[in-house]
Amino acid sequence: MVFIDQHRKQYGVEPICRQIQIAPSSYYEHKTRERDSDRLPDRIKRDRILERDIQRVWENNFKVYGVNKVWRQLIREGIQVARCTVERLMKRLGIQGIRRGKKCWTTIADDLLDRPTDKVNRQFVATRPNQLWVADITFVATWTGFVYVAFIIDVFARFIVGWRVSRSLQTDSVLDALEQA
Repeated sequence: MVFIDQHRKQYGVEPICRQIQIAPSSYYEHKTRERDSDRLPDRIKRDRILERDIQRVWENNFKVYGVNKVWRQLIREGIQVARCTVERLMKRLGIQGIRRGKKCWTTIADDLLDRPTDKVNRQFVATRPNQLWVADITFVATWTGFVYVAFIIDVFARFIVGWRVSRSLQTDSVLDALEQA
């Protein structure tokens, strides 16, 4: 529409619309809607009202409410709206809730180091106990912070045969889990 507005005096609306393959009536309808907001589609009218309500709820709650809390507050106020609509409009408005906790980097990959090869080619099958063990390390969020859990699993029995929990991600805890297994 902006392109047509810029070049309509030089070329005319219909020839430009023919070239960009839109109906001239679409252009004229758009211009009419710009002048007369009563001709806007119902969804756009409702979105504008909801955007004001969403902005108001978000600002009244110290700009910390996320989608769920804004949506629930609107429902409490008697404004019937879908959660996905609140999410879409908050994204359009560029507002979001505050996220609790701090960002925790659990892995800092070093691309210069060689990756260990997959010795079993993703075939986790064993015909007898202690034929194949697999290991993993994960982290668990607790009230006091993150703890790291290293565990060894026997593929045949599908049981954990060794494990260790540690506050730091050190090689010793993995070796202790292996020793226990």
